[in-house]
Amino acid sequence: MDILTALDLAALAWFLAGWLGFHAVVELSPLRKRTLSHAMNRHRIGWMLEMSRRPVRIMDIAVAGGLQQGTGFFASTSLLAIGGCFALLTSTESVFRIMQDLGLDEGRNPATWELKVIGLTLIYAYAFFKFGWAYRLFNYATIMMGAMPDGDPKPAHVADFAKRAGGMMVLAGGHFNRGQRAFFFSIGYLGWFADARVFFVTTLFVMIVLTRRQFASRARTLAVSAHQSPSDPIADKGAMKTETGSANPFT
Repeated sequence: MDILTALDLAALAWFLAGWLGFHAVVELSPLRKRTLSHAMNRHRIGWMLEMSRRPVRIMDIAVAGGLQQGTGFFASTSLLAIGGCFALLTSTESVFRIMQDLGLDEGRNPATWELKVIGLTLIYAYAFFKFGWAYRLFNYATIMMGAMPDGDPKPAHVADFAKRAGGMMVLAGGHFNRGQRAFFFSIGYLGWFADARVFFVTTLFVMIVLTRRQFASRARTLAVSAHQSPSDPIADKGAMKTETGSANPFT
């Protein structure tokens, strides 16, 4: 008996093509400049520029620490998910009885079930590596924030350093987004445990939801409109700001 049918292989190919295709559209294609992620990356750089003009930066460091803690939470969740997948591998017979009671024929082949669970484990392992690296990058970004030139340095030097710190923050946010994307696509992957046809539908559903969030969500509208406001945080005003208030630069 074949482990995977032709329909299973087609559904898996559709899943991988959807994931890789979505990644290419939002991160590599010209359309990436119209995404929510791109708008927030501009705000991240703008945040660093605004911070470089403030004499008091305690708030900025605290907010950056909150971002790092959130990333650590998702990394821990990935490890728990991996442990849950291994638990599924050791509970095959129990799961089979439940799935057969529900009339799901896909659960009758142990080799097929175990292969699907291994695939889900790999998705969560990928997410863990992305969240783990994002955690380190947020740590590096915080260090660069602490090393921001102070006193009376040359404005050009401060702006250049702030943009580089913003670039580190953008890089961290990018890896965090990829880890979350793996989580979202793992929801679509769960449809494969029911049926290959369900797998097609759940993958499509996840792609539609993610596409809407990146290109047509209210969050994107707000993020883009903030760039067009009179107090554009990215514009270099050429003067030092003394107040500590600023627009929220986070997704």
